[in-house]
Amino acid sequence: MDQQVKIAIVDDHEIFRNGLKMVLGKLKYTKVIGEFSNGQEFIKLLSSQVPDIVLMDIEMPVINGIETTEKAIALYPQLKVIALTMFNEDQYIQSMIDAGVKGFLIKNINKETLDKAIQTVYNGGNYYSEELFDYFTKQVTKEDKNKTEAVALTRREKEILQLIAEGLSNKEIADILFLSERTIVGHKTNLLSKTGCKNTLSLMSYAIKNKLVVV
Repeated sequence: MDQQVKIAIVDDHEIFRNGLKMVLGKLKYTKVIGEFSNGQEFIKLLSSQVPDIVLMDIEMPVINGIETTEKAIALYPQLKVIALTMFNEDQYIQSMIDAGVKGFLIKNINKETLDKAIQTVYNGGNYYSEELFDYFTKQVTKEDKNKTEAVALTRREKEILQLIAEGLSNKEIADILFLSERTIVGHKTNLLSKTGCKNTLSLMSYAIKNKLVVV
């Protein structure tokens, strides 16, 4: 990757931040422009410098990751946030999706996974750690008294939805389907409108729950 990617780390555990910086240091295209122990500190950074990617813990003092993500994206809608989560934080995943994150990483991360996640999200895609698919599988099997029938989608919309689920960016989807990137954006906008979802990860949650994609 030729272009330098500016990274901010928001996590209240100094040892974890240091470990993450060591891994990021092995990715030559990344530059850590700030590390913060809570969301309030991070929000202050945005007045002077906006990172390309934010690696955001969920449970933190002062302002947690959910509220921080909501505030940051309200200020800068193009901000790309990847949530850092533990195995026991299922109850927060949907809240982070609704807040607007672009991906999820389990905290026992390795260089290869971090590299793939950053590049995928930076290039406009979404990234889930494989372990997070267990969360959506559980959601499918839960009883949902308020569940409604899945909306009717066109063949093309289903194709695009499947490719989104595979973590592909708009450009990659456009290349595969021999369409323009603008056309893909239009289809994604229609999908969000039809399903009532606020963002792409929320759309993925909807698609998996309603068995519209294969994961």
